Amino acid sequence: MTQQNVMVSDANPGLNMAITAAVSNSSISTASAHKPPAVPSGYISIPRRKVLKNLEINACWVDSMRASSPTHSKSTSPLAEEHRSWILCHPSALDMFEQIVDASKGKQIVVFLDYDGTLSPIVNDPDRAFMSDEMRKTVRKVARCFPTAIVSGRCRDKVYNFVRLAELYYAGSHGMDIKGPTRCSQYNKGSKAEAILFQPASEFLPMIDEVYRALVEETKSTPGAMVENNKFCVSVHYRCVDEKKWSELAHQVKSVLKEYPKLRLTQGRKVFEIRPSIKWDKGKALEFLLESLGFANCADVFPVYIGDDRTDEDAFKKLRDRGQGLGILVSKFPRDTIASYSLQEPEEVKDFLGHLVEWKQASQRACSKV
Repeated sequence: MTQQNVMVSDANPGLNMAITAAVSNSSISTASAHKPPAVPSGYISIPRRKVLKNLEINACWVDSMRASSPTHSKSTSPLAEEHRSWILCHPSALDMFEQIVDASKGKQIVVFLDYDGTLSPIVNDPDRAFMSDEMRKTVRKVARCFPTAIVSGRCRDKVYNFVRLAELYYAGSHGMDIKGPTRCSQYNKGSKAEAILFQPASEFLPMIDEVYRALVEETKSTPGAMVENNKFCVSVHYRCVDEKKWSELAHQVKSVLKEYPKLRLTQGRKVFEIRPSIKWDKGKALEFLLESLGFANCADVFPVYIGDDRTDEDAFKKLRDRGQGLGILVSKFPRDTIASYSLQEPEEVKDFLGHLVEWKQASQRACSKV
């Protein structure tokens, strides 16, 4: 494996072991005897040989774009049979809150949160995906009770500017840019966590900048298309693009990426994500953060990951493979997922996090009386 760019302070002995394990190990042995269901694939392979006609390729791309961004009729009833069946498999984390906290008793809860669609609503302009003041207050309270990280496809600096909480861990660019808290808390006071800066794809920065400029130029003829430079990845948003233009946009993206075989393409909610082809994703970022916090091979940890995107499935799968904690998908409609539970929207995420804080505070009060 090529050497990754990892920066830690000399004052942090032991962190190098966590970093080495996170980078070199492709998986952690599963603690569950049950084989997890297949993860919905968000990866689009870019063919190196012309085995399909361009028309067929574009049709596949557009079908994939529709699948990753489903539309639903306003008349769709939440009590439809499909929805009821899905909820049986992925019950509301609010309804099942007592069951969730019972499973976490005696363990250290660690909270992982996606940003767009989880802490903030999905909006047409990505630069205006602001979280509410109430959500920020709730997340701050969560961070005071549990180690907490934001794991996003966005550039880490952008996410930090949205959240503005110095006591959190931030993993931007799908986990390819990780930084520990800049403010001391009970979980990082005097510990190695303060010095974490992990960027396993630094060598790709010039290439990412080059692709960003090429995509801006190539897509400027498609009304509504927006290209966002997220430092270690590039996002091409098509939320504001007429569906009749999706095939054209897909062709434009393909025409640029065919010159960059070291990059890969994944899809989210009406967005293409161009990333380095390294074995790193949100699941690996989750694993790295747990190990950096001192929970490597620890049976007394209970990670809770909440996210709404296809890329969050990598984190859900990692928890399933570890046999620890749980994943919560944020979605109003049935979707393929291996998350254990569901929440419908950011408002429900805020309520769930609020319940978690109240439960923790009540537990602390009970212990202080003993």
